[in-house]
Amino acid sequence: MSSYEFPFNERIRTFLRLEDLFSKVLLNVQAETQHNHHTALISMLQMLDIVDRADLKMDLVQELDRQRLALQNLRGNPAISENILDKTLKEIGTCSTTLRSDGSKFGQHLRENDWLMSIKQRTGIPGGVCQFDLPSYHHWLGLDSGRRKSDFDAWLARLNPMYDAIKIILHILRGSGASLKHTAQNGFYQQMLGGAKPAQMLIIKVDDNCPCFPEVSANKYAINVRFSSLDFVQKPRQCEHDIEFSMTLCNL
Repeated sequence: MSSYEFPFNERIRTFLRLEDLFSKVLLNVQAETQHNHHTALISMLQMLDIVDRADLKMDLVQELDRQRLALQNLRGNPAISENILDKTLKEIGTCSTTLRSDGSKFGQHLRENDWLMSIKQRTGIPGGVCQFDLPSYHHWLGLDSGRRKSDFDAWLARLNPMYDAIKIILHILRGSGASLKHTAQNGFYQQMLGGAKPAQMLIIKVDDNCPCFPEVSANKYAINVRFSSLDFVQKPRQCEHDIEFSMTLCNL
């Protein structure tokens, strides 16, 4: 099944973007080649523009604390595994403590690295990190992969708690709703919303063989899902046949 996630507020959008960038960094660091490590470094520097929000750390800490209280209230529930609950609460507690122990902004240690910032300045220029622009960077890429990985370990060490917190929060969010099957007639589906607690994210899953992809627009009153086809030349056009899909409304 192909899965599509649509966040409904800026906070969840931020978490998803950071999760995506961080996972790409880790994947490319493990690949060890120069090109992979270049991609990892660029993705790491892109994260700085996102984590520059002053309230990001407070958002994470407050959400972890809120989830810890909510999970503690589940003790004694026969439908909940005590072992999994204890493990999750321990992870939340460890992560929250680590975030509180570091008083600096996320990525501040990277911003204080003049060499990394010189690379970041050049990344905004098309082709701006060629070897003749940044010979020191070209020299670093030519070092042993073990040395480059060691540098990444040092750079990412103080960002790992942020990533751990985001993974915990998004894991809880993704598991918070029930998946229901729907049909988009002629490629369009609408669902009216009600209740005092609006959804924070929508997950849509379609069969891998489906030739269409979903696009979502939503407000506090309704969700509109439009399936479109892509021919890789013209603009996407709405599908003209019925599409079976499953949808999950998620809320922390």
